[in-house]
Amino acid sequence: MCVQLCGGENKTLDMEHLPCSCRTTCSESEILSISIKSLAGERRVAMLTLASKLKRDEGVKTGRAPGGPSDSSHRVSIRDRLLIKEVAELEANLPSTCKASFPDENKLHHFQLAVSPDEGYYQSGKFQFEINVPEAYNMVPPKVKCQTRIWHPNIAETGEICLSLLREHSIDGTGWAPTRTLKDVVWGLNSLFTDLLNFDDPLNIDAAEHHLRDKEDFRNKVQDYIKHYAR
Repeated sequence: MCVQLCGGENKTLDMEHLPCSCRTTCSESEILSISIKSLAGERRVAMLTLASKLKRDEGVKTGRAPGGPSDSSHRVSIRDRLLIKEVAELEANLPSTCKASFPDENKLHHFQLAVSPDEGYYQSGKFQFEINVPEAYNMVPPKVKCQTRIWHPNIAETGEICLSLLREHSIDGTGWAPTRTLKDVVWGLNSLFTDLLNFDDPLNIDAAEHHLRDKEDFRNKVQDYIKHYAR
C-alpha cells in the first residue's frame, strides 16, 4: 500500500506488519492519499488477474448483516468464488488443442473456448464454443453452445450439443454432478472431436447416418464445412 505522509515523503507500507508504535503514530489526519497499484501489462492473462482478485476478496470476508444481500446474490458470490479457483485450475490443465478467452475479465461466468483438433475427421478446423455458467452453479451445469457450423453427429448445425456431463438429469450417473468442474467441461468438449465422437447415440441423426452410409463422403462434407465455417 502506497501512503503519502504529512512530511511529503511517499512510503510503501504494509499496515498490518507495522510495529504498534507506528500504527499509533500514523493517525488518520496524517494520511493524505492512498493509491492501489493495478496489475501490470495489458497482455496479462485474465485468469491470473482474477486469481488475484480472489485473494483480495478473501481478505475482506464478512458475514451478511441483517437486511444484506438476498439469497440470490449470495448464490452468485458462491459461483464466482468457485469459478475463480476453477479457472486457475483450468489454466494449468488446458488441453494443447484448446484456448479459453474471457471477453470481460471480471465475468468468469461467461467465456469462449476455441478447439482446434490435431487429429481425426475435424483436424485443421477451429471450432468456437460459448460457455455461460448460471447463478446456481455448481448445482447445475454450464450452458454450452457451438458457435461454428459443423457436420458432427453430436453437435447440431444450430449449435446444440450432446455431451453426457452437461445433462442436468441422468439416470446412468454420467450426467452433471457438483463434483465436476470447468476443467471437466472443457476436456469433454475437446474429446467430442476424438474419444467421445459418438455415431451410435447422435443428436444430428443425418450426420450419423451419412457416416454409416459413406465414411469417405462424410469426411469430405466435414472438410467442406471446415473450409467454409471453421477457419
